[in-house]
Amino acid sequence: MVINWYGEGCFKVQIGDFTLVSDPFDSKLGLNPARGKFDVLLKSISAWPAPEVDKNEEGATLIGPGEYEIKGFDIKGIPLVKESSINFFKTIYLVKTEDANLCFLGHIAEYPDEDALGELKSIDVLFVPAGGKPFISQELVAKLVKQINPKIVVPMFFKVPGLKRKAEDTKELIDELGLKAEIEEKLTIKKKDLSEIRSTRLIQLKI
Repeated sequence: MVINWYGEGCFKVQIGDFTLVSDPFDSKLGLNPARGKFDVLLKSISAWPAPEVDKNEEGATLIGPGEYEIKGFDIKGIPLVKESSINFFKTIYLVKTEDANLCFLGHIAEYPDEDALGELKSIDVLFVPAGGKPFISQELVAKLVKQINPKIVVPMFFKVPGLKRKAEDTKELIDELGLKAEIEEKLTIKKKDLSEIRSTRLIQLKI
């Protein structure tokens, strides 16, 4: 499994010939979004109404809560009920693969409720907002990481060169977690390597 980051909440996960993309963004933000074909695209925030699965020639776009099976991969959308409104809804996604269990917290802005927290178990890689408002604070992210206790934490939605919106860097999160950030161009994961991790690692990707 190879994971690349394009900025904001956009990651490309490559597992063999299977490609998953999360939360692509508009280039007006000043960054270059992921391009190319995908098998699954995850959208963690969307306006009502929306289909649960939108299939086209590019791939399957998953929008909202539900349980999905795409090309042998199990994906579950968990609703963020208290953060949703009549205008839009937010979703956390769990992706189960042979190599690792992934969790994309997406556009989360508050500490999740007990129902959502109950779903966040046995997470290997947790993708978390780490740039402050309009997303969940870095202090609460650190609290959430400690509660979930994933193998690896990957920050997203933080300040990077070229980003045309206000965002903080990851310093507060690093301090709150008490971990050293490992800066990498990409994240390569093998199941056997995960089994050897004894405490949470913080891996910050470059775009």
